[in-house]
Formats: sequence, structure tokens, C-alpha cells
Amino acid sequence: MKADLSERPKHPIIIEGFPGFGFVGTIATEFLIKHLKAKPIGKFWSNSLLPMVAIHGGKAVDPLGIYYDKKHNILIFHAISNINGLEWKLSNALYDLARELDAKELVSLEAVNSPKKTNKVFYYTNREETGKQLEKLKIDPLQEGIVAGVSGSLILKVKRIPFSCLFVESHTGLPDSIAAARLIEVLDKRLGLDIDTKPLLKTAHKFEAKIRSMMEGAKHSQEAKQQKDLDYMVFE
Repeated sequence: MKADLSERPKHPIIIEGFPGFGFVGTIATEFLIKHLKAKPIGKFWSNSLLPMVAIHGGKAVDPLGIYYDKKHNILIFHAISNINGLEWKLSNALYDLARELDAKELVSLEAVNSPKKTNKVFYYTNREETGKQLEKLKIDPLQEGIVAGVSGSLILKVKRIPFSCLFVESHTGLPDSIAAARLIEVLDKRLGLDIDTKPLLKTAHKFEAKIRSMMEGAKHSQEAKQQKDLDYMVFE
């Protein structure tokens, strides 16, 4: 797994969101890319990725795309591909790139399953100063919980650069734009991005339908490939 970039910005803030509960990370990064008018500058690439691509609006969408907002010096990693089994490789690649670019901070966006409908946001960070900044925004530290996937591996791995993870409560396994909007509100207040989340909430069904369509398409393609492989084995 490696990052293929056409530009290499210095000291960026890196924000990543991978498919997880409620697809919150994917929806949040999708909205950030559109609002900040971030341009594509690369992708993560691995032969272990499923050989498929989503077509949206007549254009190919990289399954693990990298976008850059020059105004705020922010790199955004946006994933629409199933990454099961690739979590350690991705976290290694992310951490390596963050160190190469001397990143100012690496930020992970996640959702946690909760029966509550408050969409409260919590944080984890490896820097006391970051924790103080977030607590001034009335964001509490996550005291108890299990963190898996890329975020979990980054929590174990990242030491040399500032790292924080924002967790938002979500009560549905379906795409949850409201929860994603809460994460964006926190990012906006902390980073001064001048973001209005009303468009996200207003067009929530469009974001959710797009993400659902892409993820379901990827799932069906994977199932079709597995069936095709099985057919070959039966024929032989």
C-alpha cells in the first residue's frame, strides 16, 4: 500500500474518513471536499484492492482518493471502497505519508454505535494541548470504548506527530448525514473553515443515496467476482 501524489504539500493537516458505522467518515470527507473545493492530487494504491471503480456523474471515482485544499493546507483522504483486511496496510501508509510531509496533525473521523439520538461528539488525542482545545469546544474525551479499523491501528501506532480522533454517536447502521454534520461542525470551530452545515442537512438524502449506491455497487461487484472465482474452481 502506498500513496501516489502529484503534489506534496508541506506541514498539512490530514483528515481521513473511511467507511464505518453509518458511513459517517465517508460522508463527512465527501462534504468537506465539496465545500472546500479540494482538488484531487492522488490516491492510495495497492494490488490488494478489489479491481473495481465507481462511476459517478460520468467520471471515475478513486476508491481511496486524496484531495487537497490549498487555502487551509488540508489533505483529505476519502474512501468509498471496502477496506476489510487492509486496515494495517492503510494505517502504515497514512502514518508514513504524514511523517514524510511533516504533517501538522492527523485527524480521524469515526462514528460509534449508540442507542441515543443526541449525536454527541467525543475525542481521543495523543497531545494534551489538543485535548484542551477540544474541551474548550465542550467536546469530552472518550473514556470507555473499543476502537477498531484504521483509527484503532493509528491510535496504537501514531506517536511522532499529533493525532486526534473524533467520534460521533450514531444510532443507525444506515448512512447518517446528521452525525457527519456534527463532526464537521467541530472541525469548523476548531480549524476556522467557515463551513455551513445546513446544505449537508438539506441534501442529506442525496449524500446518503450516493454513498449507499457506491458501497452497494462495490459489495455486489465483490460478490460477483467471488462467484466467478467459484465458477472457475467448479469448472476445473
